[in-house]
Amino acid sequence: MKKKKHIPLHIDIITVLPKLIESPFEHSIVKRAIDKKLVKVNIINLRDYASDKYKHVDDYMYGGGAGMVMMIEPIAKCIEALKKKRTYDEIIYMSPDGELFDQKMANNISLLKNFIILCGHYKGVDERVREHFITKEISIGDYVLSGGELAAAVVCDAVIRLIPGVISDETSALTDSFQDGLISPPAYTRPADFKGMKVPDILLSGNTKNIEEWRHEKSLERTEKRRPDLFKDTSPR
Repeated sequence: MKKKKHIPLHIDIITVLPKLIESPFEHSIVKRAIDKKLVKVNIINLRDYASDKYKHVDDYMYGGGAGMVMMIEPIAKCIEALKKKRTYDEIIYMSPDGELFDQKMANNISLLKNFIILCGHYKGVDERVREHFITKEISIGDYVLSGGELAAAVVCDAVIRLIPGVISDETSALTDSFQDGLISPPAYTRPADFKGMKVPDILLSGNTKNIEEWRHEKSLERTEKRRPDLFKDTSPR
């Protein structure tokens, strides 16, 4: 039987600063995923779609006000050119007022076949871009960055590590913080005794059932203390 060809996740990132976002994809787990052809990341310079010789992609706001706004024309030209090559599952805009990114969203995005990320800059993009081209807006927190590149890198890292085959031990990603709505329990490694600071005896017991119960209890305790907004159930499962 002929082996089914794997179709990698395809991510197109539109930016005015391509050099800024290249580095996160050239190292560690994300690079290995790209090398293994589990994901394809295409970084696109928005200035290539500018209409004038100076490669302008921003202009002053209508109505006055401080700051520049990313123009609709180069963005529209770029997205329309990309859409001629494939149908996208999502066209994402990184924005401080977007939906807050979390593990559940990362899980959902990891199931897509392809998507575009538009990195904002200046005072954001012309509102018509958001109204007519964007299908999903994402924020990584209630603060403002100089641009959307770092936020896009965060989203891509969180999503790519969930793709089957990216992490050698796939159960590792399933036991990360927030996968079950809880923070991960404490983790220890060798030596078992470092200058009198000892690893909890239960972790050295070899009793898998008791260890898992201990870990779950610690996850509950940590979540209640550190992230009460996530805490829902204090009773052992």
